[in-house]
Amino acid sequence: MTAFQVQGKKLCFISILRAGAGILDGMLDLVPAARIGHVGLYRDPATKQPVEYYFKVPEDLASRLVVVVDPMLATGHSAAAAVTRLRAAGAERLKFVCLIAAPEGIAAFQAAQPDVPIFTAAVDRQLDDHAYIRPGLGDAGDRLFGTK
Repeated sequence: MTAFQVQGKKLCFISILRAGAGILDGMLDLVPAARIGHVGLYRDPATKQPVEYYFKVPEDLASRLVVVVDPMLATGHSAAAAVTRLRAAGAERLKFVCLIAAPEGIAAFQAAQPDVPIFTAAVDRQLDDHAYIRPGLGDAGDRLFGTK
C-alpha cells in the first residue's frame, strides 16, 4: 500500500501517567527509536481537575513531533493540562492519541487546545456523575495495574 512513513528520529511519545503507560509500549513497537517522556497527572475526585505530580520529557521538544498518549479522553482536562505543560517546555507540534473518548472530553480538549488533533478509536456515549466514560471501561489505570 502507499502510506506515510513516520520517522522515529524526530518523534516523541509523551505518556500521561499512569494509564498512558498501557499504550506506550504498543506505540514504541511501531516506532522504537522515538523519544519518550512522562507527565504524571491525577484527577482530583472532588473538583475533577488535574493535579500534576511528575514531569520528565526530552529537552529538545521544539524539534520533535510530540504525540501525547492516554487510553481515555474523559473530561479532557488532564489531556489539555498535559499539552499546556508540554508547550511551556517547548513543544510546538502536538497530537493527542487515545483509544476511547467522551463527547464532553473532545469538546473541552478542542476548546482548550484547538490546534491539537485528536486521534481516537471510539467515541462513547457520555460521562457519568463521576466523570467516567459510559459505557466505557471504568478507570483505565486501575484496570491496567489491578488497583482501585
